[in-house]
Parts: sequence; structure tokens; C-alpha cells
Amino acid sequence: MAQAVIRVENLVHIYPRGEVKALKGINLDINKGDVVSIVGQNGSVKTTLVRHFNGLLRPTEGKVYLLGEDSSGKSVAEMSRTCGYVFQNPNHQIFCTTVREELMVAPKYFGYAEEQANERLAYVSELMGLEHLMDKHPMTLDYTTKKIITIASVLIFAPEVLVLDEPTGGLDEVGRAMLTKIIRLMHDEGHTVAIISHDMDYVAENSSRVVVMAQGEILDDAPPNRVFLDADILKKAQIEPPQIMQLDLQLGRKGMDTAALSVEDFVKKYRA
Repeated sequence: MAQAVIRVENLVHIYPRGEVKALKGINLDINKGDVVSIVGQNGSVKTTLVRHFNGLLRPTEGKVYLLGEDSSGKSVAEMSRTCGYVFQNPNHQIFCTTVREELMVAPKYFGYAEEQANERLAYVSELMGLEHLMDKHPMTLDYTTKKIITIASVLIFAPEVLVLDEPTGGLDEVGRAMLTKIIRLMHDEGHTVAIISHDMDYVAENSSRVVVMAQGEILDDAPPNRVFLDADILKKAQIEPPQIMQLDLQLGRKGMDTAALSVEDFVKKYRA
């Protein structure tokens, strides 16, 4: 049986001074090793849901469990140690004057010994190609590099769950390749990745599960090849399937149940 690292039970959230339920009784398990993407139009409150995972928001009603423990009495710092969050805009996450200092914020905060902190710094900086930038001011670097720095600043403390909010936004091809590398590495090492995204092409290629949201509710939770073939769900959520799938369905060579989710799948299919 799959082990739920995050369990959400009957989650309701109403923002202060509001009367409308932003989240309407959400139930969701995210399991160890999942790469789950949460998709939906703006206003579907994807980020509202995910910010309950590390305590940035608290339930109005319902429960959030981390590693089987009720998170109600836990601080944001305690929850963030388990569930590391990378914000959509790197400018909202970078505060230090050098890349080295930025990467060392979490190890120092979480009480790493100096030797352990330096080992993690060396590993993450090499993994993400940042070694030559250690003494640079992060805010002088290009957008992709800043985004990589924010991911590295979370990876350095090896959270059980990595949350990525619109991770492909503004990334160049090098950045997208690095992002994919990190997601696959986390998965291979048994960690869990949760992605909030409007990038259906990226979601289709890099997710084991897709959770579709609309108006504060979950419409579907299934593998991408099932979600993106459900015309009713896509219409309700106002999202389009990946471009390569749309092309495949238009060509219609082998029927909808075998539609390609990636360029690689497409090439294999039409070479056959």
C-alpha cells in the first residue's frame, strides 16, 4: 500500500474577511515518490491548496497530515523542513547578497553542523552548475539562474516533499532541462514532488499523476494519459491538452487511447 506523505482531509479554506469557500472540502493523498501536478485555470485555488502543505495557510476546517502526523500544532518552520516550497517568482525568495549566503540560509536555520552544511553546499552547487557563481549577487543574474538558485536553496536541506510553483515560467531551455533533471533525481531518490503549473506540455511529460482543480474542488486525479483524454474534465477545468497530444489526435492514426504525451512518444508511434 502506498505511503501518504501528505494527506488532506475535508479541507476547507475561507480567506479572512471572506465568506466564500476558496477550498470546498478537499480530500487528497500525495504518496511517497509521486510526481504530482496540480492544474487548473487561475482562480482554481491551486496555490491556496498547496500552501497548506507547509503551513503558509491554515485550514478553516479539516486536517492536513505530514508523514502521518497532524500538522495543526506544527510551526511553518517545522512543516517547511518536510515540505520545501519554491515560489513562482524567484525575486520573492532571494534575500542575500551572494549565492553562497543564499544557499546556506536553510542549513544554518535548521542547525546543520558546519561540515554537513558545507558538504550539502558543495553537492547542490555542483549538481545545479552554480559553483562559479558562489560570490555573485543573485539579483544581478538572469531570471533562469535566479530560479535555479531558489530551487537549490530548498534542495540543500533535502525535504521529503519538493513543491514547485509554476516552475517552468520564464525558464530557457537550459533551465527546463535542469528542472527535469532535478525532478527525476528527487523521484529516483524516493522523494515526492508537487508541481503547480499551467504548462500542460511539461506536466504531461514529467508527472505520474495530474490533479485537476476548478472553483476550489478536485475534478479528477489520475495519470496524465487519462486526464488529458477526458474531454468533459478538460472543458470544466478550461484547460487544453498538450500540443503534441492535440496533433496526435488530429492525425488520428491509432485512436485516442494511445495518444502521445511527449515528442518522444509521438516519434516512436509514427515510426512504427
